[in-house]
Amino acid sequence: MNRRNFFKTGAAAGAGLLSGRVTLSANSEPPPASPPAARKPQFNLTIRDYLSREARRISDRALTDTTDIATRRRHYMEMMGLQNLPPIGQRPPLNPKVTGIVERPAYRIEKLYYESLPKFYVTSNLYVPRDIKGRAPGVLYVCGHSDTQKVNYQAQAKRFAELGFVCLIVETVQLGEVRGYHHGCYREGWWHWYSRGYTPAGIELLNGIRGLDLLCERSEVDGTKLGVTGTSGGGAATWWIAAGDERIQCAASSCGTSTVASYVHDRTIDGHCDCMWFINTYRWDLTDVGALIAPRAFMISSANRDAIFTIASINEVHDRLKRLYRKLGAADKLALTTYPGPHAYSEYSRTRIFSWFIKHLMGRDVPPEKVGDLELDKSKLETADTLRVFAGGPLKEDRTLTIHEDFFTTPKPPAIADATALEKERGRVIAALREKTFGAFPAKPPPLDVQVEFELKSGPTSSGHRFAFTSEEGWRLHGRLMIADEVKQPAPAVVALRLPGEERNATDAFAAKVRAPWAKIAIEPRGTSDTAWGDELNWHLRRASAWTGRTLASMRVWDALRALQAVRKLPQVDGRQVSLAARGEMCAVALYAALLDGNVRTLFLESPPATQNARGEKDGRGPAIEMLNCLRITDLAQVAGLLFPAEIVIAGVCPLTYAWAEELYRKLGAPGKFHRVANLSAWQPTRIL
Repeated sequence: MNRRNFFKTGAAAGAGLLSGRVTLSANSEPPPASPPAARKPQFNLTIRDYLSREARRISDRALTDTTDIATRRRHYMEMMGLQNLPPIGQRPPLNPKVTGIVERPAYRIEKLYYESLPKFYVTSNLYVPRDIKGRAPGVLYVCGHSDTQKVNYQAQAKRFAELGFVCLIVETVQLGEVRGYHHGCYREGWWHWYSRGYTPAGIELLNGIRGLDLLCERSEVDGTKLGVTGTSGGGAATWWIAAGDERIQCAASSCGTSTVASYVHDRTIDGHCDCMWFINTYRWDLTDVGALIAPRAFMISSANRDAIFTIASINEVHDRLKRLYRKLGAADKLALTTYPGPHAYSEYSRTRIFSWFIKHLMGRDVPPEKVGDLELDKSKLETADTLRVFAGGPLKEDRTLTIHEDFFTTPKPPAIADATALEKERGRVIAALREKTFGAFPAKPPPLDVQVEFELKSGPTSSGHRFAFTSEEGWRLHGRLMIADEVKQPAPAVVALRLPGEERNATDAFAAKVRAPWAKIAIEPRGTSDTAWGDELNWHLRRASAWTGRTLASMRVWDALRALQAVRKLPQVDGRQVSLAARGEMCAVALYAALLDGNVRTLFLESPPATQNARGEKDGRGPAIEMLNCLRITDLAQVAGLLFPAEIVIAGVCPLTYAWAEELYRKLGAPGKFHRVANLSAWQPTRIL
């Protein structure tokens, strides 16, 4: 069975979004009247339980996607940020520069750098065997998270050269001779990397692909016999490169294998660099990456007591991939090597990796016990000075320090001349967001099950109730409706989103600023009120959410959408006249929810963020407004403009970025529907629909 047919036999698993701009009736069925004694208590998951469940579902769904291989490969490169990588032959020149040569009896070492992109230099050492007859197989060795990179791992490259391979060892952006950044989200608070769709895994994949380009340009190398290997971060990069470049015929990943389920549930993600995963737009597991490698030769090598790669997850990845390799008639091309010990190589694993490469790139069977291990005596190895590429220090024009910025281009606000152009752009943005940003929204959401839990009065002239609704499986959220007794029902309503960590009555007070004879409703999205979690958990949650294809903000967008649906079912509310209100970070949630809902009357924003392209707090505390890939599509102020002709009211500080939306409203003939006010209480409704 070929790979295409194998995937067609899998069970498709869908994930989607509310389909289009929703039309809701003002006469929606009210929530059922249910006496308190008949109601069964419903309990929420914790956020950790939820993410563990969703991660587990991703791992269980691995290899069931029925889309064709070409599409899946395109999706993979997109998740790595390399969707625009030119094909071989159309890439910019590598311009390799050899800065020195070290001669040794069995091989020579060329100290060189190449341009992965123009002025983006990759420091490398090329080990070339002394007595090559014809062209030799080429091996790309990718470094792990060692502070000395090619110095620390030189014995690996040395041994490959002694065995007859041309070996190129390349340093990473983070820990090479020029120190760039891998730890954007991990350490720097650069959560906007997720919004940009940026991952350092993609940069290391790019540098690896370009390293293969370099090997193919060398007269000593047989470009049809290429391999890649590395450990730890290099073990992960081995997966990325083998999946991303079909020129690889043999690969061995050491200490770099796990399921997303384990990363999240076992919290091993907390020990991992941002380069260890991709922007998980399509909610893949590592096994799905492996499916792009099959049926080529691949070895998984791991210690059985690795603190950041559990042996159970390693076995799970191997067992799932083994079934695929068998289906493809290539069971002998996949191997698992495990050994006792912590996160590290062992002689057992090294010799098996060398034997694996000899078999699959040289066509010879040399048992591991006869292949020979590498040199462990550091006194017999090269010094850092000997292997240094830039003897005089980094080149001034090198982009390594800024590649995380250079690799992203902020989308410009679209040129919208009229209502027709607006509709077209809005449709484009919604469709792209549905696929690239909010793809983890439930494809088949559970019933809302709106229930009034108890009635209440506030003073002599207002009454209301606390109600509950189901946002997503496992999440029962709450809202509170208050309405003046004198207001005719069903009435217009303003739905205010609660902020994480705020004082218990703050949302009610905020909604009360809207001085209109409307129902005032406070909604509690995930992470607020009785589903709140401590701020100290946010650093973990923001990373774990992204690795499962969602973010805290995107989850709250879903909650807001479901809340709007629930509110429209309340008999006190005129479903045609529902407005949305938010402050601070929840303004980002409200903007996207209003766009996707398509029926919000007025959007009230108090001091909204200027952009999602902004850094955050290093410890994960503070506003969490990142959403996967959104900045490839749009930004907050552009979303505001696309809401036309809905009324927009911005109170407090209005960032300059929103001038574009304000100008668009003017251009389309409704300047009076875009308001800037010092305080929300200064706004007055112009017309009740």
